[in-house]
Amino acid sequence: MFEKLAELICNYVEVEPQEVHPDSRFVEDLGFSSFDFMSMLGEAEEEFGVEIDPQKASGILTVQEAADYLQELCEK
Repeated sequence: MFEKLAELICNYVEVEPQEVHPDSRFVEDLGFSSFDFMSMLGEAEEEFGVEIDPQKASGILTVQEAADYLQELCEK
């Protein structure tokens, strides 16, 4: 899940997959705008076949939090 998410992240910001770490913060460390973040989540919904709760998504700060949330949704 983490590797797949790292690939998605690289579609939105100028970083290499090896620069994405579990504790990387989307805005502060990776340079995401809120629009980029929501666009990436939309792509993640399609990629993983899940529906992301926007309220829950607004509390996600790190890549690991996003990976954990997506994993949880995939297991439902």
